[in-house]
Amino acid sequence: MDRWRVNLLGRFELLAPNGREVALGARKSIALLALLAAAPGQRMSRDRVALLLWEDMPDTQARGNLRQLLAATRRPAPFLEADPGSIGFSAGMVETDLADFEKAIAEDTPAALEQAAGLYRADLLEGFSLRDRDFDDWLTGERERLRERAVQLFLRLMARAASTGVEPAIRWALRILAVEPAHRALMELYAAQGRHAAALRQYEQLRETLSRELGTRPEPETDALVRRIREDRRNPVRTVVEALSAGSDGSLPVEARPLSDPPPVPETPSIVVLPFQNLGGDPEQEYFSDGIVEEITTALSRFRSLFVISRNSAFTYKGRAVDVRQVGRELGVRYLLEGSVRKAANRVRITGQLIEASSAAHLWADRFDGTPEDIFDLQDQVTASVVGAISPALEQAEIDRVKRKPTESLGAYDYFLRGRAALHEGSVQGHKDALQLFYRAIELDPDFGSAYGMAAYSYCHRKTNGWMADREEEIAETTRLARRAVELDKDDAVALSCGGFALAYVAGELDAGVAFIDRALLLNPNLATAWIVSGWVRVWLGEPEVAIEHLAKAARLSPLDPLTNRTRTTTAHAHFFAGRYDEASSWAAMALREWPDYQTALRIAAASCALAGRLEDAKSARERLQKLDPKLRISNLEDELGPYHRPQDIAKYVEGLRAAGLPK
Repeated sequence: MDRWRVNLLGRFELLAPNGREVALGARKSIALLALLAAAPGQRMSRDRVALLLWEDMPDTQARGNLRQLLAATRRPAPFLEADPGSIGFSAGMVETDLADFEKAIAEDTPAALEQAAGLYRADLLEGFSLRDRDFDDWLTGERERLRERAVQLFLRLMARAASTGVEPAIRWALRILAVEPAHRALMELYAAQGRHAAALRQYEQLRETLSRELGTRPEPETDALVRRIREDRRNPVRTVVEALSAGSDGSLPVEARPLSDPPPVPETPSIVVLPFQNLGGDPEQEYFSDGIVEEITTALSRFRSLFVISRNSAFTYKGRAVDVRQVGRELGVRYLLEGSVRKAANRVRITGQLIEASSAAHLWADRFDGTPEDIFDLQDQVTASVVGAISPALEQAEIDRVKRKPTESLGAYDYFLRGRAALHEGSVQGHKDALQLFYRAIELDPDFGSAYGMAAYSYCHRKTNGWMADREEEIAETTRLARRAVELDKDDAVALSCGGFALAYVAGELDAGVAFIDRALLLNPNLATAWIVSGWVRVWLGEPEVAIEHLAKAARLSPLDPLTNRTRTTTAHAHFFAGRYDEASSWAAMALREWPDYQTALRIAAASCALAGRLEDAKSARERLQKLDPKLRISNLEDELGPYHRPQDIAKYVEGLRAAGLPK
């Protein structure tokens, strides 16, 4: 073993590369590593970690405690990395049983599924509690999610084992019982084997447990099964076992498949929002969970690039145990969103998970907590959060999918997605490739408004980085593309926001650009890109506080956005023009950590550091800026800046860069 290993399924274990177990001195150190291990490859913000570990403390004290905890935990766990804004594991230094568990399930081979079953030793951090409400709530939610994954895994293994005999299937039914009551499945298998007395004893055990622990009795379906076993002891559930044996995909059939051919999966990404489970047990709360599903479905429908199954079709699955692969085939969709709602006392928790139907792989999962004081406001907040979170997850899944496709089979939308991926690279070549791909999409579909908008948006980045080869020609082409984007589809938020931004920034048509961006936000308030460009135009209009509000909304909707550095850069500008130079330089520094050569961030870093009195930092940023753009001078600075509405804003920018040492 040449990497550190963190095991969380069952008892916590930290193993050094030599295989030796390393002891952690504090429970909060275990909690910290658990939070990071549960999101492999991602970093967590310091504020989020501090909130989860010290819920009742003031922010300043919680952040101080976190700094001390990091220092103490790094000694036994040197793979921890931290910067001023986030915490994570050093790349390539750590492996976890959680990541191995998910990877094995996604691989979906008999050997891999057996491996996944072996990894699920027990519940996540079994027996562990921090006695801190927010962390323990997080831990409970993760335990429930992983428990559901394990049950589905054992059901698939039980179904496959049934094809070779009932006895092997019982092995997996017993594993299910260790995770979640599944007595009915075991009763069916005992009865199919002819062990009717064992099946009836299992029922009595279930009845006694429910009465003792919950003060309730078995479900009507279980009582009906017992009656069938008692009425016909010869072969009461033979058809169930036969069905299990016949299923090649490991699914548990709940009813006959439709006789008609399933609909084809569309070329564009397609999704169904399945009815959420009401875990609170109160039938009166069904309206709330149903309302969440309807709101999310409506919000997703606003994305013109998505094919969304209607609410009426989705609700035919309400109350049924479904197999995601079968639902995907029956509805002709590529993705499913599942979730649950639990309302108790003064807390509401909503969980959601995005699943790829063909592989049953989980692409995204999260939970949202709140109070039911105003239940409809909470419903709106959750809808915005879920849609904002799954939209980039969907786009990334589609990008990954088209990368695997042979180039000769690509359509306009696939070229569009490839262009988005190339644009995210942030390099000169990436932008050139992106433009070629967007033009190819336009060639295949001349009415593809979003492709025109993203092509115009690419030219905006060429301008801001000083990459334009023929300035006049490229400005004219940007203007043409942007106008075409907003003309083609006045109901496409992507086309309107990107086209509007290009008109404002490159063509200098600030009023028109703002109007198109505002319409995009009206059409789709869950589109993070629209909030980002809205933040920029508010900076240019001289409204820094509004800009900060819009940019914070974008960050909440898309916390893992690959273009986060641009959001941070815009936020730096807003603080700069609000006179908060230290905050501006801090935001610029965060942006430059991800993209050290981003010239817009370097300019605002140099200006804000200079006006904050940190002249050495200002000089360093200015020197790097001039190395990237040797021709940059105060005299030609306005060519690189946006269409600032207030002359005093340009004057302040010039003052800062002059103080940083930029020549005239």
